[in-house]
Amino acid sequence: MNTQKVDTFEKPWMSKLLIIAGIYNLLFGAFAIFFPSAYFSSTGMTQPLYPQIWQCVGMIVGVYGIGYLAASINPLRHWPIVLVGFLGKVFGPIGFLFNYLSGIFPIEAFWIIILNDLIWLIPFFLILKATYQRTTYQDDLMIELMDYDASITLEHFDTSEGISLNEMTYRWPTLIVFLRHFGCTFCREALNDISEVRKNIEIKGTRIVLVHMMPEEVAEKELIKYGLGEVPHISDPESLLYKKFKLQRGSLSQLFGIKVLVRGIISGIIKGNGQGKEMGDIYQMPGVFLLRKGKVVNTFVHKSAADRPNYEDLSKCNC
Repeated sequence: MNTQKVDTFEKPWMSKLLIIAGIYNLLFGAFAIFFPSAYFSSTGMTQPLYPQIWQCVGMIVGVYGIGYLAASINPLRHWPIVLVGFLGKVFGPIGFLFNYLSGIFPIEAFWIIILNDLIWLIPFFLILKATYQRTTYQDDLMIELMDYDASITLEHFDTSEGISLNEMTYRWPTLIVFLRHFGCTFCREALNDISEVRKNIEIKGTRIVLVHMMPEEVAEKELIKYGLGEVPHISDPESLLYKKFKLQRGSLSQLFGIKVLVRGIISGIIKGNGQGKEMGDIYQMPGVFLLRKGKVVNTFVHKSAADRPNYEDLSKCNC
C-alpha cells in the first residue's frame, strides 16, 4: 500500500500563497487604518461620515492576515481558516455586485474586489479541495488496511458489557448502530428512534450495540438522556470499527446538501432534537448492520446524514 500519497496533497505553493495573503492583508489593514480616506478618494466615492468604521474594517482584515500566516505552517490542517477566508472572498463580490446594481458603488471601486477577493478565490478553493481529497484518501487507506490486515477482527472490539462484539453476535443477533457525533441533530433523532423501538427489538431476541467516538463515560451520560444507558456500546475514538464496516467520512452533499438542510430544520427545530457541540468526528457517516455469528445479515449504509433507517425492520433476523 502506498502510504506516502497522503503527504502529496499538500503542495509547497500553498504555504507560500498563505504567507503572501497574510502579508497582503496586514498591509491592506494598515493602509485602511492609517489612511482611511485614501480608498474613497481614489474611487470618487463620498467620504464616510464615520471613518473609524473603515478603520475597524482594516483591523478585521489585519486579523485575517495573522490567521493566514498561522495557517501557512500547515495549510491542510488549518483548513477552517482558509474556509472562512474563502467564504469572505465569495460573499465580498456578491455584496459589491448588489450595491453596484443598486447604484451605491461606482465601478471604479471594483479594484478592491479584484485585489482582496477574486485573485484569491481559485487558490483558496484548491487548498480546500486538497484537504477534502486527503481526508477521502485517508479513509480509503484505512479501509484498505482493515481489509488487508486480517488480524483486526470483531474480537478486538469490546462492548461496555465486557464481552467482545464477535462473542455477542454468536450469542444473539446483534444490531450494530454506528452513530454520528452526539451533537448532531440526526444522531439525537436516531437515539430517540432507537429508544422508541428498543423493547420491540429486544423482545424478539436481538441485542442493540451503539458505536460512537467518545470516551465511555461521556457517551454513557448522553445515552442516559435517551433511556439507553443500559444498552451496550463501544467507544471507537479512532473510527477503526467504522472503517472495518467501510463507513467513510461524508462528502459535502452528504453532509450539507439540500436534503440534509431541510431535514435538519425539521428534526432540529420542528421536532426539537436540537443541535449540540461537536462530540466526535462531525464528518463521519453512520450506518446500521445486523450481525449473526460474525456475519452481516442486514445492512443500511446512509447515503446522506439525513437518512432515517427503520431499525425495527433491520433487526429482523431469519437465522
